[in-house]
Amino acid sequence: MKRRNFVKKSAATAAGAMVIPTIVPSTVFGKDAPSNKINIGQIGCGRIARSWDMPATIKFDDVRFVAVSDLDSHRMADGKKLVEDYYTKKTGKKKYVDVKMYGDYKEMLKNKDIDAVVISTPDHWHAQPAMEAALAGKDIYLQKPTSLTVTEGRQLSDVIKKTGVILQMGTQQRSMQQFRIAAELVRNGRIGTLQTVKIGLPGDPAGPDAPEMPVPPNLNYDMWLGSTPLVYYTELRVHPQQGYSRPGWLRCEQFGAGMITGWGQHHVDSANWGMNTSLTGPTSVEAVAQFPRSGIWDVHMDFMVKAVYEDGVEMYISNGYTNGIRYEGTDGWIFVSRGNYAATASDPVSQEKNKKALDASDPKILEWRPGPNDIHLYVANDHHRNWIDCIKSREAPISPIEEGHRACTVCLISSIAMHMPGQHYWNPETERFVNDPEADKRLSRTQRYPYGTNYVKV
Repeated sequence: MKRRNFVKKSAATAAGAMVIPTIVPSTVFGKDAPSNKINIGQIGCGRIARSWDMPATIKFDDVRFVAVSDLDSHRMADGKKLVEDYYTKKTGKKKYVDVKMYGDYKEMLKNKDIDAVVISTPDHWHAQPAMEAALAGKDIYLQKPTSLTVTEGRQLSDVIKKTGVILQMGTQQRSMQQFRIAAELVRNGRIGTLQTVKIGLPGDPAGPDAPEMPVPPNLNYDMWLGSTPLVYYTELRVHPQQGYSRPGWLRCEQFGAGMITGWGQHHVDSANWGMNTSLTGPTSVEAVAQFPRSGIWDVHMDFMVKAVYEDGVEMYISNGYTNGIRYEGTDGWIFVSRGNYAATASDPVSQEKNKKALDASDPKILEWRPGPNDIHLYVANDHHRNWIDCIKSREAPISPIEEGHRACTVCLISSIAMHMPGQHYWNPETERFVNDPEADKRLSRTQRYPYGTNYVKV
């Protein structure tokens, strides 16, 4: 039973036997009472947590951060301080909350007082803690990409469906007005029949050689590597020991696929919305890409992907396009981007190229709004607020797990195609390549025991 519900029911049961004081602090029974708040644990206290997920959630009065977890004890202590300092400034009370610290998030999940968790970990540590949180009955906000592999994503989506917890994917573009408007315009035929979708993403640079370094005593490096192979520690492949600038793991294929998943899931998810393909995928994919020839970083640099869908719509993804999504139809085009928005200061957004968040071949296209009989898409004005509201209502959030998994899958099979020349046919129902066993081998990875989704008891 949820703690806040238990408190309410216990109070009601014992009402006849209790003598309640005439004067009590408003925080005991009012809207700010502990029993009315959603208690949240933060898993991962790095750059994206500090810059985005924690500030975007903690600002709401009906939630309370009560715990933090990180495999770097320095970052975990910084996370605790961030939360406690925030509440001290907001309430004027130095000990408003004593944030608990967990070096292992699994111990946090055993805490029955915690209702929900925010997972802001590296990409290779997304699916497993989300699965375990769901099995522990915690609602979840999960940073993108959904998973390291297609197989992991399917495992996670199935567990969320089985447990019924609320999971919001961190694809916050769905809660940005311009992306919804663009998708509604396309879905309602305002540019005629959709023919082509062009998605612009940046690539990543090559990096220097990085010699082996001693593992910092504050870092549980074996667990940080998780299900991935053992490799020597060097700061450039993990995260900075001083500050919270862009971490090196983002550019190592051991831990993710680079920009095609890291930023790509945002744009592919938004494009799926406009294409009405959020619960399916392409029928073929092919790609070309350049990769570094030396150095510690090895994700793709310049690249081009072509994915074809069942209705004949062609999706192209490349660093050669302006960052954003361009829908092209028989009667015009629509371009949508984040404009000058960035979730963190180090997001690779070209401010000059992305000043206009919504544009079209004819300005009149953008003036249209759907009527009662037209297609209306889900409206959310704040992504983290939508998650909190859905925890309370138990309704589906704007970025549910299955749609997140499908968007991530497009990115992952695009990454596979970068490494395997030629056209690869894809079956979105079976989530396997068609007569392509070599490509199928890349849908999963060997997991290093005891870490990995294969070892989660479902």
